[in-house]
Amino acid sequence: MTETRVRSRLSDRLTSRRGAWISLGLGVLLMVALFGIFGSAEAPSRTGQAPAASEASAVTELMDQFPDSDVQPVLVVAARDDGGDLTSADLTALEGLIPVLDEQASDDVSGPAVSDDGKAAVLITPITVGADNTETAEVVKALRADIADSAPDGLTLQVTGGPAFGADVASAFDGADFTLLLVTILIVAILLIITYRSPVLWLIPLIVIAVADGLAGRVTAAAGSAWGFGFDVGIISVLVFGAGANYALLLISRYREELQNTDDDRRALSVAWRKSVPAILASNVTVVLALITLIFATIPMTRGLGIPAAIGLVIALLAVLFVLPPFLAVCGRRVFWPFVPRPGQIRQRRSAWRSIASHVSKRPVVSLVGGGALLVVMATGLFGTSVGLDQVEKFRVQSESATGLETLSDHFPPGEAQPIYIIADSAAAEDVVTASGEVEGVVRAHPAGVTDDGELTKIMVTSEYSPAAEESLDQITELRDAVHPIEGADAVVGGAVATELDARSGNEFDLALIAPLVLGVSFIVLLILLRSLVAPLLLLIVNVASAVAAIGAGAWLSRVVLDQHALDLQVPILSFLFLVALGIDYTIFLVHRAKSEARLVGTRAGIVEAVAHTGGVITSAGIVLAAVFAALGVLPLVTLGQLGLIVGVGVLVDTLVVRTVIVPAIFTLMGDRIWWPGKIRASRAESTHEPRTPAAQAH
Repeated sequence: MTETRVRSRLSDRLTSRRGAWISLGLGVLLMVALFGIFGSAEAPSRTGQAPAASEASAVTELMDQFPDSDVQPVLVVAARDDGGDLTSADLTALEGLIPVLDEQASDDVSGPAVSDDGKAAVLITPITVGADNTETAEVVKALRADIADSAPDGLTLQVTGGPAFGADVASAFDGADFTLLLVTILIVAILLIITYRSPVLWLIPLIVIAVADGLAGRVTAAAGSAWGFGFDVGIISVLVFGAGANYALLLISRYREELQNTDDDRRALSVAWRKSVPAILASNVTVVLALITLIFATIPMTRGLGIPAAIGLVIALLAVLFVLPPFLAVCGRRVFWPFVPRPGQIRQRRSAWRSIASHVSKRPVVSLVGGGALLVVMATGLFGTSVGLDQVEKFRVQSESATGLETLSDHFPPGEAQPIYIIADSAAAEDVVTASGEVEGVVRAHPAGVTDDGELTKIMVTSEYSPAAEESLDQITELRDAVHPIEGADAVVGGAVATELDARSGNEFDLALIAPLVLGVSFIVLLILLRSLVAPLLLLIVNVASAVAAIGAGAWLSRVVLDQHALDLQVPILSFLFLVALGIDYTIFLVHRAKSEARLVGTRAGIVEAVAHTGGVITSAGIVLAAVFAALGVLPLVTLGQLGLIVGVGVLVDTLVVRTVIVPAIFTLMGDRIWWPGKIRASRAESTHEPRTPAAQAH
């Protein structure tokens, strides 16, 4: 009772004639102040594919102890435009290119080394890499510009190698986050216009959410810099827009409903706020806590996403709960023009959802079996799904480093582009070189540097396998098995391919750890919200089934439609997290209303009423969220496109099938037992309308 009174007082102050202006003013002042405090913050770069405790990460740290550790080679691959053999004139022209490369090189340029088939040559150019890929991208860009100005006629020159790959990833995001923001805003604007059927109303939630997103971007950047979290800015923006739009849709939908029961629009908004807050807050807490579980992940890029994303969602929640309501209160009922809701209007728009829910309640077994069968069919897409993309496959749009690697692989040992590095005690370095050279698929192994104190030796191993191919990953394991037993060597194997191998095992570990934590968080939130053991358990089972089905369907679509034959490493864990946590959102929206209605008319009739009242808003929210996640497809990395596809499909299925068919069927079959050990007791609902009797519900 005390909690209800607190909510009532707060909602009345937010929406009263004077309180609305004060609340809106305070909200704007606070946002301006926060923009000023965090305005100069910049988000950290995306780093850390392998676990910090992995062998590959240990090699990366040890490499810093060697002289010129910031100098790494890029490869300039040359081939004739007509695919023919390189002529002596071509080789002379390439030799003449060396002074041009020297302008960006940090050491002597070597080559040109000609392939055995005589169709390609390589110039090895050491460059000084930056502190991150963005800085390295500037060096690589300058090198490519110099080459373009001096390229010999008849030859195609491509810059590839480890630093070039990192640079192309960074360059691919030049302007991409801004493009994503524009596409996201456009999607949300169009869908809000369609949903609200008003040329005015859509602007209010969009302005509030857009400002919240801008603020979230700056606060999360500051948090990431302070705590050393690297994350993808695009995902944060998508989450803020998607969740913020969902919260706004739920609040405004309830506001519209209450306006049809009273002439006092401020009272209607106040009631709508306090009736919506429990569901919105529970929804937000679920996703926020689920994201916080990512701090236990071993992959730095996964771990780095959790806290910043949680901060972004909290900002979206505060904006929708404390800035949007006074904004709406100031505008009044007329903001719904031209379809202004009035008391006594016939609510024909609910008839379709009521009809669907009634049909499901009459045939719950058939509905449950049919919905479950659809999920099973979707889940079969998991058969034949593999995880892990090679360097070439990670780009949605082909990059120069990727095409250069393909050219290199056609004429040279593919491992030339990204050699394997072994760090060992210098006293046993010879034994390590010998053991490495005996591993199948190793073209050569040789010392490539010694630390200033002479204690450690760096050994470079060139493989005949393409980086990140299955054979190259197996080769890393074989190399480790070969050098680890050497007495006194303390050898560790790293490099790009070793990082990929360790990243795969790290992501598998994270999925096995994070998935149960996310399910536990979701169960606890549902338990507290519903005060039941049965309902949370059944709803969570359905949610997991829906998530697995969505991942299966998304993997199948990725293979068949997009010709992407594997999922990227982070896609399974992030997809599962977002599908379960965001799917619980719609569960909360529906079941919270179902419990409220059940107090009036019982569980079976209550779920029909809940679908009738929330079907439209849940569907609208689901379409908005699916479309916003689909916008990730404009970004250049396959990882984000796959994530957007899977979550988009999952949200639509969750909205149109799970919440509309499967959950109502379960509630109909279970009846009041769904609330065990709690019980439903009839009580007068707090609303602007009188509680309805079962008889009244039929009309």
